Amino acid sequence: MSGVPLLPPLAALVLFAVWGMLLVIAIGLSRLAQVLFQGKKAGDFPAGTQHGSSAYWRLNRAHMNVTENLPFFAVIVIAGLFLQLQDTAFQLLPSLILYARVAQSLIHIASGTTAAVTLRFACYLVQVLSMLVLAGIELKAAGLPLPW
Repeated sequence: MSGVPLLPPLAALVLFAVWGMLLVIAIGLSRLAQVLFQGKKAGDFPAGTQHGSSAYWRLNRAHMNVTENLPFFAVIVIAGLFLQLQDTAFQLLPSLILYARVAQSLIHIASGTTAAVTLRFACYLVQVLSMLVLAGIELKAAGLPLPW
């Protein structure tokens, strides 16, 4: 990860949330442009229903993916902070999770091809496995006997 900053876990969590906010701002700007320049009405964007271009819908889904995963990431980071973990994995993995999330979102927004979907899944797998590793470390640090 040469040249890529290693962030404190709490900073990675905050930036994960900021990333979600940036995506929702992009959605808002896209909608505003459609209202101002394409004759759409403010009510032409029904929640939960695919509308707009493919790229616009992928942006919506990328935002929802961040929103869906933020609570899991938050619990894991906050628990690690509460446990005062100094574990190397706890110092490294939150940054990796954030970077994999941003990559997943950018790939999602850029393309819906099979190759893009495969890359998105790889980024998601990095996030899920990293969160599971952190959860295991935290459960062990909390005194829960684990089989491994």
